[in-house]
Amino acid sequence: MIDPVEFVTSLEKLGIRFVTGVPDSLLKSVCACFMSRFSPEEHIAATHEGSAVGLAIGHYLGSGRPALVYMQNSGLGNIVNPVASLAAPEVYGIPMILMIGWRGEILEDGSQLKDEPQHVLQGQITIGQLEILGIPFRIVDSSTQTAEPVLSELVDAAMSGSCPAALLVRKQTFAPFKAAKHDQGDTQLLREEAICALIAALPDNVPIVSTTGMASRELFELREASRRGHHMDFLTVGGMGHAGQIAAGIALAEKDRPVVCLDGDGAVLMHMGALTVSAACPNLLHIVINNGAYDSVGGQQSKGAFLDLTGIAAACGYGRVFRATTTDEIATNVRAMLECGASSFLEIKCKPGARGDLGRPTSTPVCIKKAFMGNFSKTRNP
Repeated sequence: MIDPVEFVTSLEKLGIRFVTGVPDSLLKSVCACFMSRFSPEEHIAATHEGSAVGLAIGHYLGSGRPALVYMQNSGLGNIVNPVASLAAPEVYGIPMILMIGWRGEILEDGSQLKDEPQHVLQGQITIGQLEILGIPFRIVDSSTQTAEPVLSELVDAAMSGSCPAALLVRKQTFAPFKAAKHDQGDTQLLREEAICALIAALPDNVPIVSTTGMASRELFELREASRRGHHMDFLTVGGMGHAGQIAAGIALAEKDRPVVCLDGDGAVLMHMGALTVSAACPNLLHIVINNGAYDSVGGQQSKGAFLDLTGIAAACGYGRVFRATTTDEIATNVRAMLECGASSFLEIKCKPGARGDLGRPTSTPVCIKKAFMGNFSKTRNP
């Protein structure tokens, strides 16, 4: 396994002093080390993988040195445009190192490591994506003891080829590294408690589109515990940042009923411009759990910890905006949202964390889709 401190030291030896990206669970140890070793100007947790590539391009233009951009392999699709139309040697030729967590990895014998449904196809096509983009890459795993030789090779490839080069990281490549906890604010409310209060305040016939990660897992388990069924819930198990637009699409198709989007601060930040579209849907209730962290992939701090999301939502055109820090405030605000007759936005401030025995949805995505579509008259008899 690679020691995260040794990895950062190797980066510094090779002249890489700027890192940015979107957190991934396979990279959580080294990301924690970035936070510990680099200043806020040297390490930036980006809101979007494509934006991180933009930062890396700017860093190279200003310094003449490559940056490191980290991401989960699901973020590869988000970097295709800035890589192919800006960083590629056929355009500006910008060297950078991409560090990619390989979820759903393909093993040496050609079989696939078991993972969640959203990682199956992505894991299969990861190498193909890098090859199509012409990105040279090297694979590291738990047998890799030191990072410097492979990093040196990739930096040489990036600089000589004027192109991105990639480090593809298998599961358990990095040894553990414990980061200092960030300030959680005054709230003691946990996300699961907030979701429980939310579904208690909603009528049984209101559909919910929940964001990727622990929010969907907790919603599924709360429904299971209450024996109310899962047919009203669409779990956005992948596609971080897109739950809001999925909910908006439903709201536009079903104008006579309220539709709820249960979102997270990191997901909202990833595609914040989409708020202007959601705000135009008068029957949409957009509810954002803001715990200031990428909780599902290691608890790294997000920019949501420092932002007034209700103020941003109001500026984007939501008819009513609310904020809650307790379960009583959630119940009161949800009732007001159902009655206001306009698009509405509720920011629920929570602390990071989840219970250790939190499970995962036991229904397949196709079963979830079919049960959910049965709620809508237009899709019952297509």
